[in-house]
Amino acid sequence: MATKKAASGGSGGASFTMQEVKALVQAIEGTDVTSLVWARGEDKVVIRRGQQGPAVTHVTHAAQVAVPVPVPAAAPAPPPPAAPKAEKPAEKPGTLVTSPFVGTFYRAPSPDSAPYVDVGTKVKKGQVLCIVEAMKLMNEIEAEVDGKIAEILTQNATPVEFGQPLFRIEPA
Repeated sequence: MATKKAASGGSGGASFTMQEVKALVQAIEGTDVTSLVWARGEDKVVIRRGQQGPAVTHVTHAAQVAVPVPVPAAAPAPPPPAAPKAEKPAEKPGTLVTSPFVGTFYRAPSPDSAPYVDVGTKVKKGQVLCIVEAMKLMNEIEAEVDGKIAEILTQNATPVEFGQPLFRIEPA
């Protein structure tokens, strides 16, 4: 399946209307596009399609609203092969820092720079932990709590999904 990212467009700064969001969904129906990100000023629409059908997230100034979109009837996809169960990070103590949107995860501000944090680094609330690039915009992801980096749950320079765990921070 392909992923498509759209460039900024539209009427400078105005919020997306539901009609525009529905038009974006209709535009990718019947294609092999699995992800569409469209930004207009501070507003962003993220549409992802998978085995359970498309999900639309409309982000306006960091507020998120999930809108279910009906999917035309299709043959169900076969279940993926069973993989060995990995330990879930949520079962461990601490706070999970998750990706606020679809993008690419970077541990450092540039390829030649040292990572913002490593396992064992003590962090303060508001401290930059990483960057998630979305549509050529570098978005700094900050610590939500004071503590110590217990785990880095994503590899550098890899794609991340909305809500995907990036770090686990334990109280210091």
